Amino acid sequence: QVQLVESGGGLVQPGGSLRLSCAASRSIFSRNTMGWYRQAPGKERELVATITSGSVTNYADSVKGRFTISRDGTKNTVYLRMNSLKPEDTAVYSCNLHTWVEDADYWGQGTQVTVSS
Repeated sequence: QVQLVESGGGLVQPGGSLRLSCAASRSIFSRNTMGWYRQAPGKERELVATITSGSVTNYADSVKGRFTISRDGTKNTVYLRMNSLKPEDTAVYSCNLHTWVEDADYWGQGTQVTVSS
C-alpha cells in the first residue's frame, strides 16, 4: 500500500501562482506514472498533468504553458507549479500514482484550489 499526502492548495487571486506537492509514503521502484487530476463542482474529474518515472510529461490543453509538473525521486514527491491561474482552475486537485507492473492506482485525499478576487 502507498499513501499519498497532498499540500499547497488555497485561495489565490486570478493571475497568481500556487505550488502543489504530493508525497508518497514509500519509494516506488517499479515503472510508474504520477499525476494530478481535478474536479470542479458539477463536473467530472479531469486530467491536469502526468509525469512518468522516466520524466515524460503530459498536460491537458487547458493548462499547457501555465502549469509545470515535476518529481523528486529522492523524496518520492511530485509537484505541480501553477502560474497565471484563472477562475476556471478552481477545483479539488487530487494526486494519483499508477504502478504499471501491479496495475494499481492510489489517490490522495485532494486539496482545494480556489482562484477568485
